[in-house]
Amino acid sequence: MAPSLERPPFQADERTALIGWLDLQRQILRWKCEGLSEEDARRSVVPTSPAMTMAGLISHMRWVEHTWLEVLFLGGDETVNPAFGESEEDDDWRTDGVPLEQLLVDYESQCARSNEIVATACLDDTGRHPKYGDGEIDLRWMLIHLIEETGRHAGHADIVRELIDGSKGYY
Repeated sequence: MAPSLERPPFQADERTALIGWLDLQRQILRWKCEGLSEEDARRSVVPTSPAMTMAGLISHMRWVEHTWLEVLFLGGDETVNPAFGESEEDDDWRTDGVPLEQLLVDYESQCARSNEIVATACLDDTGRHPKYGDGEIDLRWMLIHLIEETGRHAGHADIVRELIDGSKGYY
């Protein structure tokens, strides 16, 4: 595994720095999936966390992006997002046989949509969903949280990938 990842510029405005660090963590997640077979992408290597697969991580992060920016920030419809479902805990980790390649395409598309949302908003703008902290959380806080969560799960992906086939490396 040989990444071609770049950190954000050392000198940047706030928005560029926030999106740059978020994009880097997103790239690391996608990189950790390179070369995996479908079987390995769904292999559970953490006995106490069976949903913690590479495919599950990508699915979860797609829905995390959707949750924070389309639902909580824009006030969009949460019913399309399995994280808001009442059927089973961790539904957003379930992949239901969707190929890893499609999960990655969906994640990439959601990340692009997230970046579009951020590009047209002010970092001081607050979320608009009436049931979930309407007006209490600003976009800046949401982006910092997305960097934190994406980075945390990139670390999980690093460990999962190493347990699958010994591949390791961060940067």
